[in-house]
Amino acid sequence: MGTLTLIKEVFTWRVIVDILLMAAGLFFLYRTLLRLGTWKIAAGVLVAMFVFSVASLLDLRSIEWVYSYLSHVVLIALIVIFQPELRKFLERAASVRRIRIGDVGEELSRILVEALWALALQKRGAIVVFPGKEPMQEWLSGGYPLEAKPSFPLVMSIFDPNSPGHDGALIVENGKFLRFGTRLPISQSSRLSEDYGTRHHAAMGLVEKSDALVIVVSEERGRVSLFLDGHMRQINGRDEIAQAISLHWKNTATHPIEMLKGIRRWPILVQMIASLGLATLFWSTFIVAQGEILEKVVTVPVEYTRPSPNLILVGDKEKMVSLHLGGARADLDALNPSQLSVKIDLSKALPGKQSFLVTIENIRLPKKIKLLDIVPPSVDLNLAEIVEQEITVKPQLIGKLPGELKIRSVEVKPEKVKVLSPAGDKKSEPVNIVTTPIYLESIKNDTVIYCKIIAPPAVQPIDKRWPDVEVSIAIGQ
Repeated sequence: MGTLTLIKEVFTWRVIVDILLMAAGLFFLYRTLLRLGTWKIAAGVLVAMFVFSVASLLDLRSIEWVYSYLSHVVLIALIVIFQPELRKFLERAASVRRIRIGDVGEELSRILVEALWALALQKRGAIVVFPGKEPMQEWLSGGYPLEAKPSFPLVMSIFDPNSPGHDGALIVENGKFLRFGTRLPISQSSRLSEDYGTRHHAAMGLVEKSDALVIVVSEERGRVSLFLDGHMRQINGRDEIAQAISLHWKNTATHPIEMLKGIRRWPILVQMIASLGLATLFWSTFIVAQGEILEKVVTVPVEYTRPSPNLILVGDKEKMVSLHLGGARADLDALNPSQLSVKIDLSKALPGKQSFLVTIENIRLPKKIKLLDIVPPSVDLNLAEIVEQEITVKPQLIGKLPGELKIRSVEVKPEKVKVLSPAGDKKSEPVNIVTTPIYLESIKNDTVIYCKIIAPPAVQPIDKRWPDVEVSIAIGQ
């Protein structure tokens, strides 16, 4: 496929939509893998796919052979390995959950900002969770139900060192303090240094598995940290806390870009561009590989239509021919040779020997497949006129009678049958019709045997069915 053809194919709205959807899928899959800490495995898979794409372009047969035999096994293995990531990706894509805050949002945000900043100044540890779109109940355990109206003193009392639930997390949902003292999953990745305590690792564990926003106050450092989408950043003032909470409530679908702006805007833009470029590369590689012009030889049977009623096909005839075909790889791969055949029309044939050319008109090929050559290019046939004859049926006797026994007589009923056979000339051999074999070694007495008729292929019974033959053998000394 030439460059101009490829460009024409690219600049269609269907292709653009195709590439954009593929790029979006790659971007969100990468973001999910990045958040869950398995991006290195995904990077290895992408490298393997890139190697295969290059191998297809360069027609490296050994790499293609290995890929074709291992791809199905590797696909199953990847599904098993990435089962949690794929589940999270699908949950995130299908999630329609919205946080309902209502008119209390500003007041709640102000209370939390003042409380968290006060806790940081007093170096009292705290962890507050704001759910996103994705359900996170499966990652939470323990704690105490609260269902309380937010207030500054309540936050300070929950995270008082003497409170039974001060080491756990406070869950803020639907404008209320839903639960406190809740345990979060500890991060299994190496994103955080070991210098950070359990609160930080628990916050990272939750944001790796969900789209929740978690704010942590460190009792050792007196610093406020924000955890989101598998990443942590330090908070430097009250306004940053308020902005983070407000943006999370407004639209959690956009929070990865808006909330961590300044630090992560350019990396995400680069990831989007890379996803678009990778999708374009995969698409163009697929088009080039599938559009590559190849040749293929297939062997197909030859079918003959019935000639006119007064003619019959006699002698040897071609049963198979080889077709040399050309076309795009995708079209040739989709071609099923078992559905092809060469049909020779004998309806207008004349008596005698003649050649019939095999052309594209004799073959029904898909539109995009071209016929390059045919071997043999023609078939030689012999057609003869049909005449009605009465032929004697000869018994086919095999072997000898046992001992001194001899055949006294052999009688065949019917003795003759009427047939339709090719009209012969002086050089033609007479038409012979015999019975199925009769083995004399097992005959010791007068015997009557019922046999079938064996005739040449060109000879047909006038009644369209051969009669059964009765053979009577008389034995004597």
